[in-house]
Amino acid sequence: MGDAAARAAELVRKADKKLASFSFFGNKYEDAAEWLEKAAVQFKLAQAWPDAGATYEKLAAVHLKLDSKHEAASSYMEAAKCYQKTDKKDVLRALHNAVEYYTEIGRLSMAAKNLREAAETLEKQGMKEDAIEFYLRAAELYAGEEQSSEANKCRLKVAQFAAELERYREAVEIYEGVARTSVENNLLKYSAKGYLLNAGICQLCTGDEVAIRSALDRYEDIDINFAGSREAKLLKDLADACEAGDSEGFTDALAEYDNMTRLDAWKTSLLLRVKKRMAAADDGDEPDLT
Repeated sequence: MGDAAARAAELVRKADKKLASFSFFGNKYEDAAEWLEKAAVQFKLAQAWPDAGATYEKLAAVHLKLDSKHEAASSYMEAAKCYQKTDKKDVLRALHNAVEYYTEIGRLSMAAKNLREAAETLEKQGMKEDAIEFYLRAAELYAGEEQSSEANKCRLKVAQFAAELERYREAVEIYEGVARTSVENNLLKYSAKGYLLNAGICQLCTGDEVAIRSALDRYEDIDINFAGSREAKLLKDLADACEAGDSEGFTDALAEYDNMTRLDAWKTSLLLRVKKRMAAADDGDEPDLT
């Protein structure tokens, strides 16, 4: 690893010297780009991630001198991948630069793809707030390219994390929006009731009983098949139990639904919050979960 780092440092010195030189022959930027790319690879072999990232950023600047924004964007993406192992701020800076140049050259799908990959990496690292930012931006770009399915996948991730972060109304808005677009598509319309169930669970988390009742009526307008669904029955039963302060009825409604359709960990986690709020209300100490 030490030898690789030494070779990389020497290549960077050669590139810097070339860039600082004045020459009538050849293209010093092309030579420097070649050496910097080789140096970055060597730094990666040496697992010298900050140096590798910095070298890719320097390579991006050289590509801009060569008027190649696509190559510059690619280099910034490589820099971001290296920085993921070291510094969050460097990751975000490199990613923003990559997306800026992909966008400038009209490669919106490529920019969206990289933003989503970045969001997925941030998600794995538990950085939900930052992941939301990248998923949102990716959704905007996918929507601009009329890739609705990909845009919705990113929006649903935002809704998931927003609810986990107790930003329930934001999550509700997204789930309802995706449900509306789904019912207009023959291939997706059967998934709408699942999104409405998620929205309804988020509504329950707010503790706003008036909003919950209003939402249930709205969901029947969004999806004509929702009224007679098991999802609708579950939400109505849970809303009744919340309004009556009936913890046992709440548990029974969940058990009845779960017996037929297994509740996933995300739904279970949110519904546990609702039940805890009910218990706190019974004790006269209701927390603010909105």
